Amino acid sequence: MTKHRTGTREEWLAERLQLLKAEKELTRLSDEVARQRQELAWVRIDKEYRLETDDGSATLADLFQGRSQLLVYHFMFGYGFRLTDERRGCTGCSLIADHFDGAIPHLNGRDITLVCASIAPLQELQDYKRQMGWRFPWVSSLGSDFNYDFGVAFTEEQQRRGAYYNFQHVDKAEPQKEGMSVFALQDGAVHHAYSTYARGTEALMGTYRFLDLAPWGRNEDVAFRNSWWRRHDEYDKRPDWTPKTTCC
Repeated sequence: MTKHRTGTREEWLAERLQLLKAEKELTRLSDEVARQRQELAWVRIDKEYRLETDDGSATLADLFQGRSQLLVYHFMFGYGFRLTDERRGCTGCSLIADHFDGAIPHLNGRDITLVCASIAPLQELQDYKRQMGWRFPWVSSLGSDFNYDFGVAFTEEQQRRGAYYNFQHVDKAEPQKEGMSVFALQDGAVHHAYSTYARGTEALMGTYRFLDLAPWGRNEDVAFRNSWWRRHDEYDKRPDWTPKTTCC
């Protein structure tokens, strides 16, 4: 059985105070990174994208829904982790999307719209959304260059010869990858403000923040970081893991 080091209350408090210093430094660094992110130059988007929504065809500007800021999560559909014939939404993206509905009223209150975009027929997205019990806006970019232009989908040629993902070249690109793109409206024009990919999307996963507080942390094998992911209605009642580290 795995055991963890124990100590006295005085020893715990001394260690906790040292950790607090590191936590405060991390908080200040996070604030500084956020400031730098907000100071990035924006790039005006002149290309017109047509996306299918529950209310019909829409432009990228339409997705703002009258607000000045837009967050688009690029949800992998028909490709990804633990797909089935009945459930073709990526399990990892589904874990991320589980955090959206509760956040949306607060984002809307700060002049921000959040939507998902996927390369799939709108009806399939709507069906999966109903299965998962979600309410957030989800649009289809099928037939559009949108996901390709923002670095989360790759042509067959790019998959063979390599492509640019997460700001670096990859020799063999997958058909789709996860990511978030951020846009702003200024003087009636849409601008690209920011994008993040791969582990950058962990910022959207509040579940990880809870895991980081728990005694065993994320309890992940680095080589199989996503092996524990399930859709929220697919977990067994008993955990299928044991702590992966031993101490002292």
